[in-house]
Amino acid sequence: MTAIRSVVLGCGSYLPQKVLTNAELATRVDTSDEWIVQRTGIRQRHIAAEDEFTSHLAIHAANAALAHAGIDAQSIDLIVLATSTPDNTFPATAVTVQSGLGIVRGAAFDLQAVCSGFVFALATADNFLRAGAFKRALVIGAETFSRILDWTDRGTCVLFGDGAGAVVLEAQKQPGKPSDRGILTTHLRSDGRHRSKLYVDGGPSSTQTVGYLRMEGREVFKHAVGMITDVIVDAFNASGTSADDIDWFVPHQANKRIIDASAHKLHIAPEKVVLTVDRHGNTSAASIPLALSVAVADGRIKRGDLILLEAMGGGFTWGSVLLRW
Repeated sequence: MTAIRSVVLGCGSYLPQKVLTNAELATRVDTSDEWIVQRTGIRQRHIAAEDEFTSHLAIHAANAALAHAGIDAQSIDLIVLATSTPDNTFPATAVTVQSGLGIVRGAAFDLQAVCSGFVFALATADNFLRAGAFKRALVIGAETFSRILDWTDRGTCVLFGDGAGAVVLEAQKQPGKPSDRGILTTHLRSDGRHRSKLYVDGGPSSTQTVGYLRMEGREVFKHAVGMITDVIVDAFNASGTSADDIDWFVPHQANKRIIDASAHKLHIAPEKVVLTVDRHGNTSAASIPLALSVAVADGRIKRGDLILLEAMGGGFTWGSVLLRW
């Protein structure tokens, strides 16, 4: 019995040139490198230039993913762009990316699930591909969170950065076994009762402004580990796998303490965890594809490896993806 799987053909990423270190931040707000590293593991983050938009970052990452896959942009018939920081209220930033890549067919749309966005976007594209609606998809996570930060709030401005990452997926027939290449299972959750714990205090309908990011850090931390492990256990149960089978754990890069606690609770060995939060900060929907790109480029992730992705974001939203590279 065969199955249609969404197989990763390639991945790519892009980071703005400007690097903002903890030491530089300490000249703006009451903080220090030691304070930030101890609580988050973050040492630096990248900040988009004034004339650099989310679409620009996404196009760079998409081109890198297409080059890595060795395919032409014209073969893409679906673009799903996960972002909470679009260029405009509308149209979707995805259509700007589509145009920038010279693609004139298929569909392109944005998806908003904050830091869980890339996981939600992968699950969405996977369902379209398995249903036969499209053949090849670009799934992108791109953010310019620096545009929605209150740079006087040391509790949030030290956490986030800008960047983009992308993967190319192709619908392929596979044997229908756990050893298949591609996405094996996805699990998505949300609970709007927690929306006030992590949100932006603006929007077209409510305030007619962009607003700033607001967060109850302790509350987010308190919920994170439990929610993350919930959807990962679901992934193990659905696929008949366990933590021992995982080659690489690529979590959302929000906070090193959350990542360490999650891996420990799930009995995932520390050497299997891909960490980039120290270099990138929290890039929201871009963090997982950025981390994937790093681990592929340095040779850690290889064809046939079993990869576990997870994320949690504002809403709350959270989810997992289990895939074989």
